[in-house]
Amino acid sequence: MAIQIHRGSLLHFPQTTLSPENNYQYFNDGVLVVEDGLISHIGEAQAFFADEHHQTLLQQGKVTIHSGLLLPGFIDSHVHFPQVEVIASYGTQLLDWLNTYTFPAEAQFAQQEYANVQARYFIDQLFAHGTTTASVYATVHPQSVNAFFQAAEQSNARMICGKIMMDRHCPDNLQDTPESGYRDSKTLIERWHNQGRALYAITPRFAPTSSPQQLALAGQLANEHPDAFIQTHISENPNEIAWVKELFPQSRDYLAVYEQYDLVRDRALFGHGIHLNSREFDALSAHGAAIAFCPSSNLFLGSGLFPYHRAKDRHIPVSIASDVGGGTSLSLFKNQADAYKVLQLQGESLNPFESLYLCTQGAAASMGLQDKIGNLNPGSEADFIEIDLTAFPILQQRILRCNQLSEQLFALITLGDERAIERTYVHGNLVYQKEMTLCGHNSTNGLRSLSNGSM
Repeated sequence: MAIQIHRGSLLHFPQTTLSPENNYQYFNDGVLVVEDGLISHIGEAQAFFADEHHQTLLQQGKVTIHSGLLLPGFIDSHVHFPQVEVIASYGTQLLDWLNTYTFPAEAQFAQQEYANVQARYFIDQLFAHGTTTASVYATVHPQSVNAFFQAAEQSNARMICGKIMMDRHCPDNLQDTPESGYRDSKTLIERWHNQGRALYAITPRFAPTSSPQQLALAGQLANEHPDAFIQTHISENPNEIAWVKELFPQSRDYLAVYEQYDLVRDRALFGHGIHLNSREFDALSAHGAAIAFCPSSNLFLGSGLFPYHRAKDRHIPVSIASDVGGGTSLSLFKNQADAYKVLQLQGESLNPFESLYLCTQGAAASMGLQDKIGNLNPGSEADFIEIDLTAFPILQQRILRCNQLSEQLFALITLGDERAIERTYVHGNLVYQKEMTLCGHNSTNGLRSLSNGSM
């Protein structure tokens, strides 16, 4: 039995909640025990080391002392792994951006070796940015999904992925058919879903690029595999919504297209949802479906401002996602900073506890995976990260002037990026470690001593 004992500052949200600022657990000097990839204990360090019942664990396990803050690994609920190479491409909005940048990049994944290299690169980048689970769009090519899951399997990472289903309004070399999209997706589900830590997502790109026949078969697939995920896009851009209305004139609104084909349910993750109407919000809530809020992408592509509190008021599960390559960073710190700005532009705010929750326990809950990931509860899978709160001079100076945990978190969220990721652990194993020296600055103690109740 492999036992690891991690000592340091610990922060997580142990339960699903509408008020994360009142439902977090923080240990300034805490202990996290990992046994065979699962968390078996979390608590105060002094009590742990003083308890004679833990002496066997201490004799068998290795104790690692962390100077930074330990958090659950981040969960990116909406990201396109083939689009990393077109990140930061200039000057278009959604529909032109797809044609100009995205589709040419995705065509390269017809080559198996190219897909293999890019999949490994992408997963390594996720870990370097503190993300341990992601819901990932591959390409129309089945080999892109195989490449991704094979790369994830090497690190025993819990990942969700799906082959894009797309049979119209795209280049010929990226089209499948209703039948081939169904058949290829079913084969991939049978090969990968629930194999190890792999989970499959049925993935029609968005309504305009799937014919009614393909959407019907996607819905059939969803009914045949009720524990599989569904991921797609909705109401990202006004021109997109107008196009959907032209293509599906009998549907009362955008969401109704997906409802018609049994694609709205729990474990359905809808990217964006910026311009939903009241009926659509209510229907998402009734069906138990979730929204992936993609603030960086929405700002970069000029798509609009997501009405977060309208979704929250209806108890719709929401998570913060990167949407790379429309989004401009895999760092969920940067995306949290953009989420704060999106809400500020609407006269609202997002407190730092809630922001962090939307990338950890909240994201896990939106996927129905809160019993496995997103927290540091005993029994959960040991995916966690260490944050260096003094990773670079501006962050260090700001942190040292904070007197409360909430201030430190807000500074981290606003200023932080991948430079703050010191280590990433997946299923208890170290998969990423930052260089010890960054810009001439040696990593030192992260959190100042704060009481458990500081806010």
